[in-house]
Amino acid sequence: MVMTLDEATRRAAARQDLCAQVKTLLVERLALNVDPRSIGDDQPLFGRGLELDSIDTLELAMAVEDTFGVTVTDDDTHSLLSLNRLVDHIEGARA
Repeated sequence: MVMTLDEATRRAAARQDLCAQVKTLLVERLALNVDPRSIGDDQPLFGRGLELDSIDTLELAMAVEDTFGVTVTDDDTHSLLSLNRLVDHIEGARA
């Protein structure tokens, strides 16, 4: 099935909106001192990225479940490597 331009545009807008929501969630729930708009979509969440730690991981997993109804388990840790991967996980779980 070929996607129409309107469908592709709608999906891209929905993904951008979800990325913005996740960025805001990160900043608000983890009390990060950063503007959500300055977080890149491929920015690592740990290490040299946003420098999250293991406590932040638990808080983020709970925040994602509370906000989006999507569970992030220990087996889903790959989804926490970057914002894009987290958004992919949320989209996949909602599909």
